[in-house]
Amino acid sequence: MFAAKISACTAHGTTENRSKLKMLKINKDICSILPDKMRIDEEIQSSKFEDNYHKAVINITYTYGWLSNAFRCQFERYNLTQQQFNILRILRGQYPNPATVNLLKERMLDKMSDASRIVDRLVQKGLVSRCTNRTDRRAVDIRISDTGLEILNKMDTEFKTKDVLKDNLTEEEAARLSDLLDKLRG
Repeated sequence: MFAAKISACTAHGTTENRSKLKMLKINKDICSILPDKMRIDEEIQSSKFEDNYHKAVINITYTYGWLSNAFRCQFERYNLTQQQFNILRILRGQYPNPATVNLLKERMLDKMSDASRIVDRLVQKGLVSRCTNRTDRRAVDIRISDTGLEILNKMDTEFKTKDVLKDNLTEEEAARLSDLLDKLRG
């Protein structure tokens, strides 16, 4: 998997990607000498947790960073951020109907993101379009462009989310983990 990430980051050959390539090579080297399954206390080199609740929060936070890094290279190949990708996916789900900024805010994974600013960047990249709503001139309709749809289709064929998880979790374990996370949020 790391080899695929490394070759993916070299596709565009920018200086920024080269520095990320070095980091991926370092990560690859580290991962090749570490055991497959590291416990959180080994990962962060600390076992001083107040209790198991504290340990769980640290583990969730660490795992979020681990997942973000695993996906980052895929997004960077298309000059996207995780939040931009999230908005494109929401708009594809709405397609051919438009969405409003408020709808995007409601559905975004990262509720702290500035949806308006992200849409501005996607408009600049030609991945979405924005126009005034016909029935309510105060509202703005946002629609994914053909280019945005093409990029998501390419990404769908090149990378599957399960590729990051399937080596360490069975599908049943992934379902159980998801259920526990739902329970955690109440």
